[in-house]
Amino acid sequence: MSDQLTISAEPRERAGKGASRALRREGRVPAVIYGDKKEAVTIHVEARELNKLLGTGVFMNSLVQVELDGKSTRTLPKDVSFDPVTDRPLHVDFFRLAKGAKVQVNIPVVFINEEESPGLKRGGVMNVVRHELDLMCDADHIPDQIEIDVTGLEIGDSIHISAVTLPEGSESAITDRDFTIAGVAAPSALKSSEDEAEEGEGEEGEGEEGAEGEAAEGEEGSSEG
Repeated sequence: MSDQLTISAEPRERAGKGASRALRREGRVPAVIYGDKKEAVTIHVEARELNKLLGTGVFMNSLVQVELDGKSTRTLPKDVSFDPVTDRPLHVDFFRLAKGAKVQVNIPVVFINEEESPGLKRGGVMNVVRHELDLMCDADHIPDQIEIDVTGLEIGDSIHISAVTLPEGSESAITDRDFTIAGVAAPSALKSSEDEAEEGEGEEGEGEEGAEGEAAEGEEGSSEG
């Protein structure tokens, strides 16, 4: 599971765009804590502290303890709005987690034992369809990543979600289909040689048909003479 993160917050006394702009000028980022059938709480956090957490690369898939007025609230970040020009964070939504809650998160996929894949050893290419899996996980057991073993995969083989063993407490959020995660595709050089071979066979077939046609025409001409 990703390390639990912590961020300090202060209550937001005034709402509205003007108040939010004033906070940002002071190096603060407006935010809100909501969920667990409780009233939403408007807060603001230090921009520098938030950027540090964003820089971990696991912020959106980690539990974040929001420290407010001497109390700690366990949350999961649900959305961060960024300035389209400066890329600075403008607003954060924190989802309050109930005890024993399940959360929907996107977990990165990592492929292991690629050296044990005959298809990859022959020059095949790993064609990744999904770099992350959309999972429902126990809030206390969010995995850092999902490892997928590609041992034995040949060119043309693919990996579906049904073949992946997920950690205890995790399940796919997509349940209506057995979707593809990745596959081993033929290298472009091999595809080119196969295409050329097929074209060559086609030309040979056309040549034989042409020769047979010419022979038939010759026989007809002889009988007429």
